[in-house]
Amino acid sequence: MGRLADVGMALRDQASLAALTEDVVKTSEIEGEQLNVESVRSSIARRLGVDIGALAPVDRHVEGVVEMVLDATANCHALVSRERLFGWHAALFPTGYSGLSKIKVGGWRDDASGPMQVVSGPIGRQRVHFEAPPANRLEAETSRFLDWLNAASNEPPLLKAGLGHLWFVTLHPFDDGNGRIARAIGDLLLARADGSPQRFYSLSAQIQRERKAYYDILERTQKRSMDVTEWLAWFLDTLHRAVGQAQHTLDAVLTKARFWQRWATTPLNERQVKLLNKLLDGFEGKLTSSKWAAIAKCSPDTALRDINDLLTRGVLRKSDAGGRSTSYELNDLPE
Repeated sequence: MGRLADVGMALRDQASLAALTEDVVKTSEIEGEQLNVESVRSSIARRLGVDIGALAPVDRHVEGVVEMVLDATANCHALVSRERLFGWHAALFPTGYSGLSKIKVGGWRDDASGPMQVVSGPIGRQRVHFEAPPANRLEAETSRFLDWLNAASNEPPLLKAGLGHLWFVTLHPFDDGNGRIARAIGDLLLARADGSPQRFYSLSAQIQRERKAYYDILERTQKRSMDVTEWLAWFLDTLHRAVGQAQHTLDAVLTKARFWQRWATTPLNERQVKLLNKLLDGFEGKLTSSKWAAIAKCSPDTALRDINDLLTRGVLRKSDAGGRSTSYELNDLPE
């Protein structure tokens, strides 16, 4: 927050956009679901009113996860009611299906097909990691949870975030989507703890990086007594690493801002701006003239003209790395 205090609103929005995009993509990735990063970024940018140039097309699925995460963080001080959680659930499953299975959407599970269990392994040799409370207890259990969530409490706000996440995922009140909603509740409580609805770090992204440890600690905690000390210690350590990781995201945002300040008066065409932004956002692999032509949808000759123009101006340089074709990278900015 301190590093962002003197960089102006536009940059704060860019930093927040980067953190939220990572949050939405990674909370789904934890469940083994890959969302299109550009679609997520476009969807969030449109809702936050951040200008990122051309917007990518967005599907209903992306919209649903984005709606939930933004509602949790931007409206972190609003009451969390059953209806609000049902709305999040319906946004996550707009078709009423999870994969090929029809699920109960916008309502607590009814256990019609047996107890709610988290299992892994092949049929016949399945391992039960966790069995949730029976459906007939959900009305009472969720009421207790929501009363606690909405009431002023003596717990330090960060501990409340860790407890809220664990409590919800242990109730497992929906047929599917419990992990994503638990993490959204955690984000809501973290936003309250930070005293700011703007997000600059992503706990979900850190959990995704430590996914195995996350499932291990959940299983250990849920199978033991009501002592949640080990879970909270893990949660706080992970949060600490998430904030550390956010410093790198912020470095990238600030570097990008310095870059465009430096070249603000240089006349560039649309293709050049697009490709330079791709390099600034962390282009994977080497940028060659043929890749330039493919991404910018132009002829190889035009790509080479674009690149040579940037080489002459000192925006790009040829990279030292050998290889069959010449590749290019951004020139270092003077300190």
